[in-house]
Amino acid sequence: MGREIEGTFIFDGGAAARGFALNAMCYSFNDAANRAAFLADEQGYCDRFGLTGEQREAVASRDVLAMLRAGGNIYYLAKLAGILGLSVQDLGAQQTGVTVEAFKQRLLDAGRSARHG
Repeated sequence: MGREIEGTFIFDGGAAARGFALNAMCYSFNDAANRAAFLADEQGYCDRFGLTGEQREAVASRDVLAMLRAGGNIYYLAKLAGILGLSVQDLGAQQTGVTVEAFKQRLLDAGRSARHG
C-alpha cells in the first residue's frame, strides 16, 4: 500500500464515475462563452451538467477539497479555480490545510533547501 499524502485523493475509476458531471462542466470552460455563462448563472450552469448536491455545495463554497472528494480531477478543477479567482497557491493551501501565505513560504523554503541540499 502506498503512503497517504494529506489533501490528496486517489482518482480511480470510481472517482471518475462519481465526478463525471463536475469534470464535464469544468472541461466545458475551455470555451470562453461557457465561462461567461457560468459566471452569469452559476446554479443554472450546474443544472445544465447535472451536478450532485455534494458537487454543487463544493462549487458554491469554493471548497476544492470537497470537489476532489466528489470525484473532481485537479486538472479539470484548475479551469474552474481560474474562473473563481483561485490561484495554484490557493489550491495548494487548501490541500495542505495552511494559509496561502504559509503555503507560499513552504514553497520558498523547499526551493532554498533544494538549491543548498
